[in-house]
Amino acid sequence: MTMKLTPMFAPEGVVVIGASRQSGKLGAAMARSLAAFPGARALVNARRPEPDEGVYASVAEAVAHTAGRLDLAVLCVPAAGSAHALAEAAAAGCRAALVCAGGFGEAGPEGEEHADAVRRVARDAGIRILGPNTSGFFAPHLGLTASFVPAAGQLPAGDIAVVAASGGVNHALSFDLVAAGNGISLGVGIGAGLDVTAADVLEHLVEDGRTTAVALHLETVPDGPRLVNAVRLLAAVKPVVALVVGRSDVGDFARSHTGALATSWRTTRAALRQAGTVVVDDEREMVDALTALSRIQLRPHPDPGLGIVTAQAGPGLLLADRAGSDGIRMPELTETTQATLRELLPPLTYQRNPVDTGRPAETFARVLAATAADEAVDLLAVYALTEPDSVDLASAAQAAGLGADSPAVVVVGGLPEDVAEQRARLHKAGIPALTGPASAAGAVRALVTHARQRAVRDDAPVPSVPSVSSVPAVPETVASVPSGALDEDAAKTFLGGLGIRTPDRVACDSRADAHYALHLLGGPVAVKVLDAAILHKTEIGGVHLGVRTPEELDAALDAIGTGHRYLVEAMAPAGVDLVLGVRRDPVFGPVVLAGLGGTAAEALADVAIRLAPLSVAEAAGMPGDLAARALLDGWRGGPVLDRAEFGRVAAALAAALAASPDTAEMEINPLRLTADGLIALDAVIVPTAPPAQHR
Repeated sequence: MTMKLTPMFAPEGVVVIGASRQSGKLGAAMARSLAAFPGARALVNARRPEPDEGVYASVAEAVAHTAGRLDLAVLCVPAAGSAHALAEAAAAGCRAALVCAGGFGEAGPEGEEHADAVRRVARDAGIRILGPNTSGFFAPHLGLTASFVPAAGQLPAGDIAVVAASGGVNHALSFDLVAAGNGISLGVGIGAGLDVTAADVLEHLVEDGRTTAVALHLETVPDGPRLVNAVRLLAAVKPVVALVVGRSDVGDFARSHTGALATSWRTTRAALRQAGTVVVDDEREMVDALTALSRIQLRPHPDPGLGIVTAQAGPGLLLADRAGSDGIRMPELTETTQATLRELLPPLTYQRNPVDTGRPAETFARVLAATAADEAVDLLAVYALTEPDSVDLASAAQAAGLGADSPAVVVVGGLPEDVAEQRARLHKAGIPALTGPASAAGAVRALVTHARQRAVRDDAPVPSVPSVSSVPAVPETVASVPSGALDEDAAKTFLGGLGIRTPDRVACDSRADAHYALHLLGGPVAVKVLDAAILHKTEIGGVHLGVRTPEELDAALDAIGTGHRYLVEAMAPAGVDLVLGVRRDPVFGPVVLAGLGGTAAEALADVAIRLAPLSVAEAAGMPGDLAARALLDGWRGGPVLDRAEFGRVAAALAAALAASPDTAEMEINPLRLTADGLIALDAVIVPTAPPAQHR
């Protein structure tokens, strides 16, 4: 159990070590920022103490002359002096420290020595450290601004927390959130993370009653399982919206397609999504998502329905188009609702969904109420311009009962001063207000994603997988992979033991064996080189398909060459090829990857990733993440993927990896979808590399 972070983020008192009178110095900036803190406050400058001015020569002297406990030490000294200053603060009773300086691990061997020294002091003294190399943090409701960015002290208190890898991003996101009409409960820049990491702050926020939603910005992940556990804890009680940096960082796992596709960026996003966060692509989308999720949330639902009411057709069409592109269901309103709308709206308006009101009139509030109350609508999106002579949008939304019990997002268009006034009133009523169709689409997407995730977390049925419950669960005890390197035949034998279907085949030690296998199986067959050391057989001419006659078999064997064993295997029927693999990610541990087979999956990066172990239902949802998922649903008369069967296969493979500590990865490529179901056409099982031997 880690020490709580209350002494850091809600201290009784603060001491600035390295305070300075020179306005450009870090210590001077911090002293100014902390001047408004209402608790105990002291300044330390060992070189130029001025006790009469409240600047002391040591932390011990500052404690002796300050009424109140000094919990938090803010270190504004160079890296070389940070360990000494930290030890002095801990000895004087400080329980937390903010280390602002750079020049630690990022500065080479000398900097790493400074980092090690700080770690030792923190460990021995039991003091928690935020930083180094961060611009700090702020808690506006406490009047606490431990930041050298002057404007941070003007951020209004609110209910959104920001946890950012970068101090600069912490401030930038906070300013953007405030510009969108929100307030901040806590803003933290992690910096180098020598001690306190994002996971620590997320755990702290679980019990923070002021925070209703959390922004999480990540650049690197030092401990994947710890982060995932912290996110799961927090996401169970309040929404978390995550932005991950590193889209262009492609990992190099040359020995398998699975490793090549599961980049760190994609794996991190998938892990966060699986843990319950709403993952966004940029900071604008993050602000829109948090503006909505901090005020309203949908009930858990696998596929929420969106209703749209627009007072201007064009912007409403933009919103509907974006929602459709995002796969959000827009159901036709019930006949009862449409009958009500016919009484309220002119006859030429569109009333099925979206509802186009034309220029809004006195009936606008009743139109909103009727549409929101439709049994197929779980979320209402509203667009209107500020037209005081026509309708007061904020008043209409409140009169319609929109808010927490009737979730809705409202888009207000107009002059900035008019929009700001309407937005403030809507936000006060608990109704998220956005400033354009694109922003509203981001908010809607976040709300729907959050509802879907909660449905999965609450063990609701998986959409489009009606037969999941009828498929046998993966046994709790799964056989481990046999030791040593396995060739394709041995790998497929193991898969067969997991209940994964493979083609009929014969492993052959000689040409005579291969001819007997052809006679036994009949044509056509696939003829392959059988060697555990060869992972990509096609690249060396080791695979020959459609072999029907003894003459064709001889030609294939000649091409493969002598000195090898062979695998003769019945050809599978045509279908859609998938790749399914499991491997040990260096950050998050076992992961499962699925995508379209062949080179297209690599070229388009169209893959789905999950952390393992996972349930059959969780695994069954993976194909739904693929952009090419339509190919799996009977495209042009093709086969239809039974999601339940896929879920069982993927979950079984993940369980097998978990049961096999000496296995690095397993891959089925291709896993072919046929009219008769899934069949593994090729399989690779890679053992964990033995540790290097040191002479």
